[in-house]
Amino acid sequence: MNGESPLHPNAPRPRHWAVRERVLAWFSALKAYFSQQDPTFLTAFGPAFGLSVLLYVRSPLSNYIFDEQEALLANPYVNGQAGPFWRAFSRDFWGLPPDRSIGSYRPLPDLVWRALWFVSHRPFLHHWVNVLVHAVNASLVAGFVLLISRRRATAWLAGGCFLASAVLTEAVTGVVGIADVFGGFFVLGALSLLRRGLVVMTVAVFFSVVLGLLSKESVLVAVPLLPWVALVSAPILHPERPLRALRALAAFVASAGALIAYTYFRRRFFPVISQVDAGAALPASAGALARALSGFLHWFQQPQLPHDPVNNPLVDVDLPHRVAGALRVYASGIGQLIFPWTLSGDYSFPQEPSPTRVVFPGSVLGGALMIIPPLAGIGLWLVALVRERRLRQRSGVIENGPMLASERLGSLVLMAIGLVWLPVAFFPHSNIPVLLPTIRAERFWYLPAFGSACVLAVVFGWLTRRHRRWAPFAVCAFLGFQAFAARLHAFDYTDDLIFWRATHNAAPRSAKAQLNYSVMLGARGQLDERLRINAEAMRLAPLWPMAHVYYGDTLCRLKRAEEAWPHYVRGFELAPNDLNLIALGLQCAWEEKIIDRHKDELLALSEKHPGSWLAFLGSDIVYNGVANGGVQKKYRPRAYDEGPKSDASP
Repeated sequence: MNGESPLHPNAPRPRHWAVRERVLAWFSALKAYFSQQDPTFLTAFGPAFGLSVLLYVRSPLSNYIFDEQEALLANPYVNGQAGPFWRAFSRDFWGLPPDRSIGSYRPLPDLVWRALWFVSHRPFLHHWVNVLVHAVNASLVAGFVLLISRRRATAWLAGGCFLASAVLTEAVTGVVGIADVFGGFFVLGALSLLRRGLVVMTVAVFFSVVLGLLSKESVLVAVPLLPWVALVSAPILHPERPLRALRALAAFVASAGALIAYTYFRRRFFPVISQVDAGAALPASAGALARALSGFLHWFQQPQLPHDPVNNPLVDVDLPHRVAGALRVYASGIGQLIFPWTLSGDYSFPQEPSPTRVVFPGSVLGGALMIIPPLAGIGLWLVALVRERRLRQRSGVIENGPMLASERLGSLVLMAIGLVWLPVAFFPHSNIPVLLPTIRAERFWYLPAFGSACVLAVVFGWLTRRHRRWAPFAVCAFLGFQAFAARLHAFDYTDDLIFWRATHNAAPRSAKAQLNYSVMLGARGQLDERLRINAEAMRLAPLWPMAHVYYGDTLCRLKRAEEAWPHYVRGFELAPNDLNLIALGLQCAWEEKIIDRHKDELLALSEKHPGSWLAFLGSDIVYNGVANGGVQKKYRPRAYDEGPKSDASP
């Protein structure tokens, strides 16, 4: 009967019946895979990798987008112009030496990029590393949650929530996100190592955290988080001899020792000239905690980060308003982590402005979300302690201890881990302890997303066990929406024009998004449209030198050089030491033959700003422009999609 129609035994079955049965068979096999197998690493990796590819892989024709220009194409180490392979440890993330660094010492990602550069220069290949490691990380999440909960469904849900979290698209699809996924890999790997014996665990955690720090500095959150997880999970991972305090102490010693070793290693091979001065942002009446933070940063010798009020408007406000703005951004990020309605490649001024008040709904909500979850997590751990003691008192020695303890305590422990993990893991990126180059970025949520995955998995597991009729559909809808949003955002990385168009649409009040979109249009010959959108960027950020100079540059390229000159002058005066902007404007003005008409004004500007790049380039082009063909060639800005200059290496 398998090949016959029930109405006509000898007649062939309709094709749609065969398709229907095949689909049902695939669905049954898929259901059986997840319902009958525990998500150990090997079991989880296959579907995790397939889903990671489906959600995050970008177009093979994609070009260099956003920071990928500087991270790959213009990186003198990656391109082999900065010396041999081992020089990664004496260069920053962007391939610059210590005296020119803009922060971010991350040699492991640079080593991977350098190795892959010999295979292909296309960013498409490089971003596959992120896609692969993200699948590995999701498998580690599922495996760890299985160890704690002993619930198959909860573990699969945790891995799925982490893997499909749409806010992580920037870290996985963008090449520069390799630092985040690598840092996440080593921290999540350290979590899995907590089940080992005390000595092995201590040594393994030490090396995991060292490697994580060599991937991204924010892995320093492992110092408080790994001991916390070791403390609360000890009765489940080691039911016969929890030794919770000793294991927490060992995890702390290992992670703190890794931080110390990393710091002295970096100070030896990458001695920074300019360091972050946390004390500069503190009031004179700062308390002991603030002074301790300043002292730590002085010892840590974090390289000085860029100071750009357009990328981070909080750099020029006092500490109370800075904290208020940071809490507002944190609250928005939590909302985006759970409901990613809008995802964007940029959130700079005035999309995320500095606040005018200290107390407002956003800062209050952010403060509550920063303080209440850790307190709740500690409270749940205390409840778990009480339940564990009752279990042991009732049965003396628990038979099948790991299983019984996990089923009763696993959910409490996972909630305790997740609620503490989420805010603590985000804190270094919050702009509260240290001002970052940017006010907000979605890739900052890579490590915190593990905490949210633990919490969501427990909540979803509880719902599906108690409300079997509607809860599974609600959970599937949530995960489906996350996956859909991730795939849509990954499509934004098709090329640089599509990326900045999507960013311009998602964050219309970002002057940087407006300006970059206009530049992409101009690179494709749409100069009139570039001029219109550039004007909007100038309106949004009237004190931004780049907006004025680029507006002038657009007019200059439209052969309206005299109209461009006042905008050039305005931009030059706002940034008299910005070499690239001044060289860009002066070179176009020279090519359009208007320098001679404005030489007196240019010389007056040079005298007004003695010792600046404006003074040097302005006077040089007046007196030596004919010999140099305008601005000296070595000072002209690098063209778009151009690699490092020949003199970029020391």
